[in-house]
Amino acid sequence: MLLNKGADVNAQGGYYGNALQAASSEGHKEIIQMLLNKGADVNAQVGEYSNALQAASSEGHKEAIQMLLNKGADVNAQGGYYGNALQAASLEGHKEVVQMLLKKGADVNAQGGLYGNAL
Repeated sequence: MLLNKGADVNAQGGYYGNALQAASSEGHKEIIQMLLNKGADVNAQVGEYSNALQAASSEGHKEAIQMLLNKGADVNAQGGYYGNALQAASLEGHKEVVQMLLKKGADVNAQGGLYGNAL
């Protein structure tokens, strides 16, 4: 409804950084799809998780992760609390998500975030 009234789909601010990251963190697939259809930047860097893929990975939302990857989410994007999506999934114990990200080319040696690396 707000988007139909001209709200900026990529507006930034707050804990999650933007609407796509908030929806991704909670695994709200219908909202994620709507935001992507309206032009949400799948690789926007802002907020606690830095990007939507990292937000979804930290919570283990496999379907949301696949949606984001299908729209071109950068599997190795750096930033935010965890450093990247692989580090988020590893730290939170989401084995299937780790496998998904590795299949998409996640860098196992990437450094960053509060914990330094995926190990």
